[in-house]
Parts: sequence; C-alpha cells; structure tokens
Amino acid sequence: MITSLRLAAPACLLALSTAVPAAPPETASVAWSITEGLTTEVGQRIAGSEREAVARDWAVTRLKALGFQNVRIEPFTLRGFVRGEETARLTMPYPHALAITQLGHSVATPAGGIEAELVYFQTLDALKAAPAGSLKGKIAFINHAMKASQDGSGYGPFGDVRRAGPRIAAQKGALAAVIRSAGTDMHRNPHTGGTSFADTAPIPAGAVSLLDAELIARVASRGKPMRIALKLTGHPQDNLPSGNVLAELPGRDPSLAPILIACHLDSWDLGTGAIDDAAGCGIITAGALRAQQGGKRLRTIRVLWAGSEEIGVFGGAAYGEAHKGEPHALAMESDFGADRVWALRTSFAKSNPALHDRLVAALAPLGIVFKDEPVEGGADIGAIVAARKLPVIDLVQDGTRYFDLHHTPDDMLDMIDPVQLEQNVDAWSRVLAIVAEEKADLASGS
Repeated sequence: MITSLRLAAPACLLALSTAVPAAPPETASVAWSITEGLTTEVGQRIAGSEREAVARDWAVTRLKALGFQNVRIEPFTLRGFVRGEETARLTMPYPHALAITQLGHSVATPAGGIEAELVYFQTLDALKAAPAGSLKGKIAFINHAMKASQDGSGYGPFGDVRRAGPRIAAQKGALAAVIRSAGTDMHRNPHTGGTSFADTAPIPAGAVSLLDAELIARVASRGKPMRIALKLTGHPQDNLPSGNVLAELPGRDPSLAPILIACHLDSWDLGTGAIDDAAGCGIITAGALRAQQGGKRLRTIRVLWAGSEEIGVFGGAAYGEAHKGEPHALAMESDFGADRVWALRTSFAKSNPALHDRLVAALAPLGIVFKDEPVEGGADIGAIVAARKLPVIDLVQDGTRYFDLHHTPDDMLDMIDPVQLEQNVDAWSRVLAIVAEEKADLASGS
C-alpha cells in the first residue's frame, strides 16, 4: 500500500523527496546479480591472491556498468597467507582422521608433519592457567562453547580461541595448536580464519570441525593419553598485492562530504565467500542505486569494496590512511551475511534525535526496531571512523545461522535467501535516501 502511494506521487515531488520508490524489475536483482557473479565468475578470493586481483577487475567493470563514477583501484601490499596441505589424525588412544583447516598467519609443520602428545583444554581460560613451559614438545587442543544468537555476540569471546589461542599455546611452549572451530553448526566442516602471534614466534595452528571437537572431548574424558599427527604446509608470505575498489554516485552538491558505505571484496578460500562478504557488496551497491532512483541525492554516496579484510583488515586500514585528511559525513558497512535486517543502531540518537527518529520511522514498516546500544560500525570503516570521528549507522542483520556458515566450505551462493537479501537492500535504500539528502551535520543536525 505504501509503495503504491509513492508511485502515485508527481514526478517533480518524487525527485525532491527522501522517499524511496519501489525497485523496478531491471534493478530489483542487482544485489543478487553481484553476489552471484562474484561467487560464480570469480569464486574464492583469498587476500593477496590472483583471484582477489581478478575480483578487483571484475568489480571495476561491474560498477562502471551500473553507472558509478570515479571507479578506481587503490593498491596496497600485505603479508598474506598461502594455503597448503592439511591433514590431522588422532593416533592414540583411538585412531581417528580429523577434518581440519589451517589458520591464517600460522606457519607450516616440517615437511613430513609432526606427531606429539595432545593436551586437552576445555576453555581458553584453562589454557591461560597452564604453567609456563608445560606444553613443551606437545600440541594444545582448545575447546569452547560458542552458541548461536541473533546478534552473533558469542563470536567476540569465543572467537578469541582462534585469534589468541595459538599464541598463548606458543608462549607455553607448544609445538602446535588445534582449536575447535569458531562456529555454531554441527557439520563436519572446519571453519578457517586468521590468528595472531604478535611478538610471539608463530607455530602451526589449525581448526577442526565441531563434530571432530566433540569427538576429541569424548576421547579426552576417558583420561587416557592422546597423541595427534598433524601436517599443515600453509605459510605466511610478504608483499602480496591487494587493493581497494572505490566508486561514487555523485551528489547534487559536490562541496558536501560524502556518505561512505563499505563491504569487503576478499574471502576465505574454503567456500566462495557468498555470505562473507559478496552479499554485503551486493547489498550496499544495490541500496545506493535504489536510493537514487528518484534522482541524484544531495550528497555523494561513495562505495568501498575493501580488499584483504579477512587476513587483517588491510583494506580498511589502507583506506583510513589514504583518506584521513578528507571529510566524510557518515559511514556504514554490511559484513554479516544476507539474512534480514531486524534492528537499527545510530551513534547520534541523542545528538541528532530528529534525524534518528526519521530513520526509525522509515524502517518501521520493514519490522526493523531501534536497538539502544553502542554502534559497532564494521572492520573496514573502523580506521576512517576513528580518524574522522564519524557518525555511524548499523543495520543489524539476523545472525542466528551466520556462524553455521562463516569461513566454511558451505559459504556458497545457495545458502542465501533472495527474499531476505532484498529486504536488506530495501532497508539500506531507505536509510541512504534520508542521510544523503541531509545538508546539516549528521551527528548534530547543526
């Protein structure tokens, strides 16, 4: 009903309004087309790889074809990760082959692999409490209890098992570390991802599937000594090429600071990076186009398809450094899959309540509620938000099943619901149509 009323409005009023017209057939599937194209025509896009380079060229061609201006690549280099052979097997007390994947930034085992005692830790805190040197000549296994939640909040604390567990194990003298994947599924799919060693000498590190982690826990409960044979030949590599892809929909007033919207172009290499984050690139791009269907908005909308997020947020850091001297009006990011947006957060609910209330009203027909919590922003806008102290809007997606798929072989196009994907686009277009039409400072309204 609301859509039909919008379409009945005179064209002269529509061009000046912040209302968003319904998407005509030729643009309704832009988000799906981008997501499908990236995952089918490019595929796995691990940071610094030849396929990530192909993805940048693909992005430039697609964004130009969609009518974006000032489309360009801003290159940078990074310390990346090259995957190799990955095998693991419990050898004592009961032989079991394990489904494992190596973690980014970890190093290779010797060419023939290693075999050693496996020491079980129920939690990361249990590992932290282990005496210094107690893991010398041994391999640590770290379990955890991450559960699914709508907001994905468990990924923070339980994801630290992956981010910090191998480093702590190395500090205790471990030869290698194996973790329960940071995920919520019960499939035999390991979840990859990056780990960090900071100033600690890196060790080989891998993640087993949740089903294999359950098996290891049951074996450990028998109280018998465990041994594991591990072969991981992936390794870090310096000076790999990457880059950000930028494009713009110019506004009517080029003197005003642009709205920045971001996703990341790279992916891990077990699946094809559909939910993480081809869908995000489809959502923000289609949302920007739909927001401008009534004519140019007042402010320029700048799209950032960031490179090399997965291995260390290199693209976001590069953008922040390159553009820290430029004014920006606001930043937003989509990097949490493609399921429906259910909540709104803004950093200016109190400082600019008029704008905030307009956003709440625009999103209410989609069943989106205001969530009175601090904004999170996103990894790829983090550096520029900090440098420019930018206002931020979060369109919070339903993450109930996100960590079933995150960084796994199942992160494929078939896992995306086209109806929920389009609901994301609708939400983004409504927000962008409002904020890109604001002449006043978005944080304060003055």
